[in-house]
Amino acid sequence: MAATLSLLKLPIICQKSPLRSKLPILSNPNNLCIHKDSNKRLVNQTIDNLKSAALPLSTVTLPFFLDTKDALAVGGEFGILEGRSFALIHPIVMGGLFVYTLWAGYLGWQWRRVRTIQNEISELRKQVKPTPVTPEGKPVETAPSPVEFQIQQLTEERKELLKGSYRDRHFNAGSILLGFGVFEAIGGGVNTWFRTGKLFPGPHLFAGAAITALWAVAAALVPAMQKGSETARNLHIALNTLNVLLFIWQIPTGIDIVFKVFEFTKWP
Repeated sequence: MAATLSLLKLPIICQKSPLRSKLPILSNPNNLCIHKDSNKRLVNQTIDNLKSAALPLSTVTLPFFLDTKDALAVGGEFGILEGRSFALIHPIVMGGLFVYTLWAGYLGWQWRRVRTIQNEISELRKQVKPTPVTPEGKPVETAPSPVEFQIQQLTEERKELLKGSYRDRHFNAGSILLGFGVFEAIGGGVNTWFRTGKLFPGPHLFAGAAITALWAVAAALVPAMQKGSETARNLHIALNTLNVLLFIWQIPTGIDIVFKVFEFTKWP
């Protein structure tokens, strides 16, 4: 603005130039040049107008010329993506996914119970003694044996478990967990780069990468599990157990990062 005002104070001098000589001659060529006195009045009036507008313009533009790091962590290249709002999406989503992981594990364990309880029933039936019969060939009515009573209880339990549709619910929960988990695991790293311009190799980053890989490997075992492979089922359970343990171990480092987000970023 100061440079503009300095240029406005320079007198405008009407001079002949080669370009002017080539222009068509008007009826009153003197009108092409502004008189020096009128020019001075025009400049003074313009300066007065700019001075009167300087205060409101400065008030409006002042926030844009203050330290932008208060609002944007890096420098403003990515706008609101560098702010606190987007930085908090990752911990909130991952916190929800941790709870959802436990829920998916519960559903999977219930479905495993449906399968194993049938095996228990089959083994118990092998221990049942043949029902005694009369000489006429009629079965003798006797009180149920403890083994038969246990079979009856397990059968009722299995019927109740089947009503829960745990197999389909566990499959759906695992699919949602895999999709949102991989997406947000990558999104967390991208958001860190938006805010800081770099990544920070450390326990939280490496544990997050391991959790993402375990999700993928556990999901890759599903086709073998559907074919009845007990090895694939046991490995699926072991990988997901390790996944939960890593998730729990990662929580303290994630909380530390959230504190840093509040320390070095501003809303939004």
